Amino acid sequence: MSHRFLYLARHGDAVSEDAGLSDLGRRQAELLGARLADVPFASVTHSPLPRAVETAAAWPQAQPSEVVGDYPPWVPADVPAPYAMLTEGWSDAELRDGPKLAEQALARFAVPAEQETYELVITHSFLIAWFVRDALGAPPERWMGLNTGNAALTVIRYSGDRPPALMLHNDMAHLPPELRWTGFPPHLRVR
Repeated sequence: MSHRFLYLARHGDAVSEDAGLSDLGRRQAELLGARLADVPFASVTHSPLPRAVETAAAWPQAQPSEVVGDYPPWVPADVPAPYAMLTEGWSDAELRDGPKLAEQALARFAVPAEQETYELVITHSFLIAWFVRDALGAPPERWMGLNTGNAALTVIRYSGDRPPALMLHNDMAHLPPELRWTGFPPHLRVR
């Protein structure tokens, strides 16, 4: 039986939404690279945004893809009040195109492989939440409220004869305490 082990990592802490990594983010990226140094990745794909490009620098074979970019993967017609902030700042085109890109990402990565395969995707919190929601067979709106810290690791195993297995989610064991929980609002941090 063959498995696809899909490693999903959020980019490191960024200076801003449109900029590269902060000093903390560079350190997080280094530690993520060290943790994953022995994994035999068949491919490494990253978002084309600077914060993901810099996080992926540890893997020379890394390739950018819009499919794993930063976008809302699905938005209900009537966004519940607690989640309204998730749609703020997105253009109509981004809100329209996000679901198409999310489906393309699932079609590319959320499938079994013909042989044991390890793949790394360096992306953003929303898309990681979308993959987790899909792996658990949850309804589309369930991605809202699933959060991922900067440089945190999620691993999903895809096998042909069973449902996807969520093996890790939001794992920050490779980060020292002062580098954990960045990318979360203070009220969502767990001690």
